[in-house]
Amino acid sequence: MDETELYAMTKQMGQFMRRFNYEEDQFGYKINPKDPSYRNNEMRRKSLPILFDMEKYGSNPELQQYFIEDVTKDDSSYMTFLGGRWYSEVSTTFKYKGKDVQISLMLAVEKEGLGSKWVLTNVYFSEFNKMFPNGEIAEKEKHFLHPMSHELDFMNIYKAFKEPEVIEYYASGDYAPDYLTLFFYEIKKGTLVFQHVDAVKFHVFQIKDWYFEVSWFNRAGNNSGWLMSNIYYMPEKEKADLIKFYEP
Repeated sequence: MDETELYAMTKQMGQFMRRFNYEEDQFGYKINPKDPSYRNNEMRRKSLPILFDMEKYGSNPELQQYFIEDVTKDDSSYMTFLGGRWYSEVSTTFKYKGKDVQISLMLAVEKEGLGSKWVLTNVYFSEFNKMFPNGEIAEKEKHFLHPMSHELDFMNIYKAFKEPEVIEYYASGDYAPDYLTLFFYEIKKGTLVFQHVDAVKFHVFQIKDWYFEVSWFNRAGNNSGWLMSNIYYMPEKEKADLIKFYEP
């Protein structure tokens, strides 16, 4: 890698944010906040293309151009480290009952005192999802305790334990399984043992009406490092359900 490629590479996520905001140019030069070009939207329009995976968006630039035009039309579409609504997805390998399994860890930045830290917010593990499948409404309606059960001293509660695979159907309507607690439980029991990190990517919801992913690209040329790998136009009201996957 020559010197030009090294400067062009977006080597850290913090650098991606600075370049996204145009607080740093494409050569790695940090711009003084008093400089007229600092966070200048005209300069951002010229520099933002380097933050896209050009192997994907270079041949089909319409969505890329629409995104750039939208985020540079006012002075509110900037990323902030402590602004919330951005998450890291860490793909990992664990040993589970003697076998290698893949688990995705979701993390977010949380303020603490005068600083901040990354914290676990959710986890995706296929074995947990198998334990809590989404049943059909008709199926769930078969499993309930009669409203007069209290008059029988709840003698019929045995029904809830007769079919343990659907015991959650007897919970309240707003019940949702807490996979992170299950994860901690299995770690404490010793049935889940960490092996290694496989990959990292970021999910960003901070920009109004947009969602995008940032992934690592290790390749030659001036388009490498942390780059936008997927972008989606997503009105704010549609983001809530997706964010629940990262921080329920």
